[in-house]
Amino acid sequence: MTSDEDSTTEPPRTSRAAAKAERRQNLIDATITSIAKYGLSGTTLARVTDIAGTSIGLANFHFETKERLFEAVLTHLADEQRDLWQNRNLDASLSSADRLMAIIDSRFHSRICDRKKLAIWFAFYGDAGARDIYRKVVGDLDDELLEATVAILKLMIDEGGYTGIDPMETALALEAMYDGMWLNMLLYPDEFKRLDCRRRALQFVSAILPRHFQPATDRD
Repeated sequence: MTSDEDSTTEPPRTSRAAAKAERRQNLIDATITSIAKYGLSGTTLARVTDIAGTSIGLANFHFETKERLFEAVLTHLADEQRDLWQNRNLDASLSSADRLMAIIDSRFHSRICDRKKLAIWFAFYGDAGARDIYRKVVGDLDDELLEATVAILKLMIDEGGYTGIDPMETALALEAMYDGMWLNMLLYPDEFKRLDCRRRALQFVSAILPRHFQPATDRD
């Protein structure tokens, strides 16, 4: 006869891993909510766990420190944006214009342009003490995205026979425009709607690369 201990069915490892990942993501989501409402300085592990409905002990188990939690939040947001444009660019049949459009769409996707998430980016931009965390976590993504944009622009310039266009300067201008649109969406949500900002970005590239782009209707 088997003992009670021997007969106990152990939950599948996948179930435990999924539960652990869910608890971890719950803490990340709670941190996003806290930073958006209280800022970086007002976000503590106690406040995060209160929003998440869990214990500080669990937060310490997953992240050890508030700084590690902040790094996890930035990693989550960066991966979310990277996945949007990289997954589309896996299609080898895409044209150069489609590839640049994938990057533009990733910047103005509904999942990215959530006002709480936008608030996170600007919280890290504006806090002197948090910029090192930003550079550590997101610096590679920024470089990767800039390099990809420059490579696409070089191809488009060659294809279209454009003259007087510097791909690096154009890529940097696009990055500045994205950030400016995000800031306006955060500060003036009634005046700067996500799809309107996407349309303005498309108008910009249409003016520079008219043989590749025509103003298009809004789409996700």
